[in-house]
This record gives sequence, C-alpha cells and structure tokens, in this order.
Amino acid sequence: MAQGATANGNGQPAAQPPAGDPAPQQLLINGQYIKDLSFENPRAPQSLMQQAGPPNFEFNVDVTVQGVGSENYEVVLIINASAKAQNETLFVVELAYAAIVTVRNVPQQMLGAVLVIEVPRLIFPFARNIIAETTRDGGFPPLMLNPIDFAEIARRKAAAEQAAATVSGGGGDATA
Repeated sequence: MAQGATANGNGQPAAQPPAGDPAPQQLLINGQYIKDLSFENPRAPQSLMQQAGPPNFEFNVDVTVQGVGSENYEVVLIINASAKAQNETLFVVELAYAAIVTVRNVPQQMLGAVLVIEVPRLIFPFARNIIAETTRDGGFPPLMLNPIDFAEIARRKAAAEQAAATVSGGGGDATA
C-alpha cells in the first residue's frame, strides 16, 4: 500500500481523488450547546394576568466567530428578545447558542460567509426551539421567531463596520 493511503473496510486501498481534482469542501458541526441562557419575568405574577392588549416584541440577533484551531471555529448565535405591555416589561430572554464547526477546503474569500451565514442558518432552528420552550416554561405563550436572513445581517454588520472605519480612519476634516 502506498504511503499515506488508507484502507477501506474490506482491507482494500481507499479511493484517492484523481490528481488535480480539488478536495471536497466540508462543513462539519462537531457539537452544539447553550453557552448562556437567561430568562427574566420581572413582574411575575402580575405579568401572567390577562393583558389589556397584545404585547410588543423586540428582538436582536448577532453572530460571533472565534477560531479554536486551524480548521475549527466556535460560532455563537446571540438572540435577545423581550415583550412589553403598556411600557412594562413582561419578559426578557437572552440566549447564546453555539456550535463548534470544522471547515475544510473552503476558499478563504468564502470562509466568512460560511461561518456567519451558513452555520447560523443551520443552528437557528435549535435556538428557536430553546427560546420557544423557555418562554413557555416562563408562563407565556411560546415565542416563535420567524426565520432570519443571516446574509442580510452579515451585510448590515459589514456596512456598519465599514462606516465606523471610515469615520475613525480620518477620511478628511471632520470639523464643521
């Protein structure tokens, strides 16, 4: 057997990709976990009484990425949601839901999109379920978040970072 070749389950050499063919791109989710979870029901039990009208919901979503090895990353989906009725907070839920992923053979220019768009898209249903169960267990109807356009979030975040860099970069005389 040639050096570096591996055997398949039958003891035969494993098929190697033909020379010159690029290795296949891989995105592996090695694990998912709750990194942080907080639920506050500051006005209980009054907040659980029948409300005069429907509550107003607010939520924010963010994604952070941190390298944890040469091909491994921790991607954290951060969701903060709250409900208010008559300017009184009914509940606040904050979730940081993370995944450890391995990304192989992805071109460098595509790596950011894979990490901040594709990984959150894959783990969002699990985070959504945690938010729904947490609000239900807190005595409220489950908060069912609509699907999120992570590409749009990435675009907005990049535009905000570029605007901040332009302002702080001294792109001209800022005095009026």
